[in-house]
Amino acid sequence: MSIITISEAAQKRVRELLAADNNPNQFLRVGVRPGGCSGFTYGMGTDENMREGDQVVEYEGFKVVVDEESFKYIKGLEIDFKESMLGGGFTMENPNASATCGCGVSFRTATNEGQAEKCDD
Repeated sequence: MSIITISEAAQKRVRELLAADNNPNQFLRVGVRPGGCSGFTYGMGTDENMREGDQVVEYEGFKVVVDEESFKYIKGLEIDFKESMLGGGFTMENPNASATCGCGVSFRTATNEGQAEKCDD
């Protein structure tokens, strides 16, 4: 099982985001933090600073980095990018999630509930 799998559509969008930063040292950092209505919420953004314990997956033209703590919650994560009439966005399919919220950005696992917060409906 790969650390993270990224669809072709998501890879294209990540390349566009990294190119816009115009910094060849940038990579995509993916992680989780306590919060969201289910207990954990996903985080994704550009970074250029590697940390001890980071897990790295290389794709054509970019790297994806996951911190050591997040790794146990998102190993096997599948990221896609979907276009819709209202725009587009990244979607997450996490094999470790035992429950997810309706908006799809928070989750909990069978062994850790994280720290749920009130939803902003």
